[in-house]
Amino acid sequence: MCHFIGLKEGPHVSLMSADSLHPPGPSTSDSDLKEVEDGGQDCVDRDPHLNPADPEKQQLVCTEVQARASTWEEFTPEVSAESGLTSYRFRCPHSGAFRCTWTGLVFVVTREAGLKYRTVQWDEPLLRSAGRTPAGPLFSIDSPENAVCQLHLPHCETKPGQRSKSLLSVVHITDDGMEFIEPLEITDTHVVIDVPHLCLFGLVWGALRWMYQYIRSVSGQVLLFLKPPNPRTQRQKLDMLLLPVNIPVEDVKTFVKEDEDGAVCIEVPSKCILIINPRYTVDCPEACLIQPEDADFDFNFGPNYHPMFEIRLPTNTKEVTLTIRDQENTDVWRHKVDLTDPAVGADTQRRCQQNISPEEKLSSVRPQFVERVTLVLKQLLDRLLTEKIINDEERESFATKSRADKVRHMMNMMRNKGPRACSFLISAFCELDPHLSQTLNLYPH
Repeated sequence: MCHFIGLKEGPHVSLMSADSLHPPGPSTSDSDLKEVEDGGQDCVDRDPHLNPADPEKQQLVCTEVQARASTWEEFTPEVSAESGLTSYRFRCPHSGAFRCTWTGLVFVVTREAGLKYRTVQWDEPLLRSAGRTPAGPLFSIDSPENAVCQLHLPHCETKPGQRSKSLLSVVHITDDGMEFIEPLEITDTHVVIDVPHLCLFGLVWGALRWMYQYIRSVSGQVLLFLKPPNPRTQRQKLDMLLLPVNIPVEDVKTFVKEDEDGAVCIEVPSKCILIINPRYTVDCPEACLIQPEDADFDFNFGPNYHPMFEIRLPTNTKEVTLTIRDQENTDVWRHKVDLTDPAVGADTQRRCQQNISPEEKLSSVRPQFVERVTLVLKQLLDRLLTEKIINDEERESFATKSRADKVRHMMNMMRNKGPRACSFLISAFCELDPHLSQTLNLYPH
């Protein structure tokens, strides 16, 4: 494991703790990814005599793949989240180039190999001491087979030309220190480097005093998260985040779900061009309130992701039109957002109901419940009797009533008996008539 970070500057190496670069995370054990023994072996070169692959053959594979870099195979990794951290796993089935659909990383491997990777927190003061600043997430990457010979790291620059090439590089952090790797190539989307050995890799910009002069705009993404409506105020919140395009969306989702329970990501076309530092405003005719009135766009490469704008809407809002404008009042992003999408609506309603009592749930659907509950009414009463929520005498009191009156009487009785009775009735109804319960947006507590 990597315990200390050193800045390579001539013969002197300054060491500092790297704990901030390695926050506590999920276990690295996996049946497909053999645990690398402790003692720094995951961050140093393996003994070439123990490596089953021929180094010359590895170089031939890397050269061949580089020549056809655009032919990479895409894969969707296994994703796990724990304590607000997202980890990715994949096993490359053979040699070649493989692109992760979640992070944009491209791995060039010389043979079948397991990959395990995640983003970790930058130590920005250390970078600033070397005149650098983050240009993308910092990735912790491990492959027990030591088969990764090349990496393509996604960048967010809109014009990765000759000027950008002099500013973009890759930092490689190990136990031995921190070194900067000049790219083999900078494509429209990625920075390509040879891999000396695995540990921490991240894109950085150099020459801070020149960066803002030449890198005026970046490829960005707009992410929207809808929070559960507040039944008391009849308002709901739509959070808007503006981030560089090379931030993994899954990392943002994990953080938001940990930080804001019940928030649902709304899938919209997210790409846009953002200018560094100027102020942006948001327009939404349907909004009750947008705050702040304007805000600066600045780089944020995690691991914490907070809204740039909060948009408050009436609970019954079905669609909104969102427009982002720069300080010249030019539209940089505009989209009509459907807030009634089934995937969004069902999840939002389900999470919203976690914040209200079972009695309030029943009250919110009472008219529709009375009108539409028919075939399962007898089964509901039987289950209430079996569970001893009602007794035989109470069961008999339903006999002479009409169907609608039976439903009203049942709902009144459950509310009088308290939250346990209401919760049981809701759960039983969802099990007996799942279609109608979803139509009424009624879910077990």
